[in-house]
Amino acid sequence: MPTSITLLKKKKMHDAVCFTGLPGIGLVGKIAVDYMLKQIKAEKIAEIHSDSFPPSITTFNGITDLIKNEIYYFKFKKKDFLFIAGPVQPSIDLRMASGKEHYEFSESIVLGLKQLKVKEIYTLAGLNIGDKRIKTSPNVVVAATDEKTLKSFKLLGCKPATGEGLVSGAAGMLLGMARRHGLKGACLMGETSSKLVYGDHTSAKKVIELLVKKFKFKINMKNIEKESKNIQQAFSLLVKQLESQPKEGEDAESSENPTYVR
Repeated sequence: MPTSITLLKKKKMHDAVCFTGLPGIGLVGKIAVDYMLKQIKAEKIAEIHSDSFPPSITTFNGITDLIKNEIYYFKFKKKDFLFIAGPVQPSIDLRMASGKEHYEFSESIVLGLKQLKVKEIYTLAGLNIGDKRIKTSPNVVVAATDEKTLKSFKLLGCKPATGEGLVSGAAGMLLGMARRHGLKGACLMGETSSKLVYGDHTSAKKVIELLVKKFKFKINMKNIEKESKNIQQAFSLLVKQLESQPKEGEDAESSENPTYVR
């Protein structure tokens, strides 16, 4: 079953903007999109199925369904916005999913979004900076499809990605396919650590704040600020533990110029 978008409700849209936040490093993108969807009155309009997803089903009160991602619609200040949210993306481990599946998944979604009149795609993700994240407040790093878009985010306080690097998984492939098919956009990467398997709410908060600046969304940040404080308190304990351990050389993940994000 190739990747398909099943429309549940039709919306008349023009020059729409799409945000994606699927599971990745630090769950930054997923937390950001899921939180925004809880704060706005978005309407589910489509489902995404793909044979590149894990071979699993979901159950709810004994009722089964295929695992899927979802597309939500939100109109704000006469502009159309879409959000892609969900529990899965093709596995980055090529022993479980082929490169071909990644390309097919991303291109199918981009072509489907074009039919919905989407003109801009922003992928939200985490940028792994290793243990350095534990001791520092995260920045948001941006990589864009064009100079104009890159400049607009730099003016908002984003750090541009420097040197050469890779953006793997859906966060990279969706943006790459967007550019290939004439759409503009950017990957917004909140600095985090791959060790934060339960999520980096502080980094996700930084990404949301950036989107609020750019698009003027009305988002209540109270709950994510609470989660962010919990994360920082946990970091304080980790720092004490790390300082009490003998150093065994520099962690490869703490490079000054990270080259991998998802």
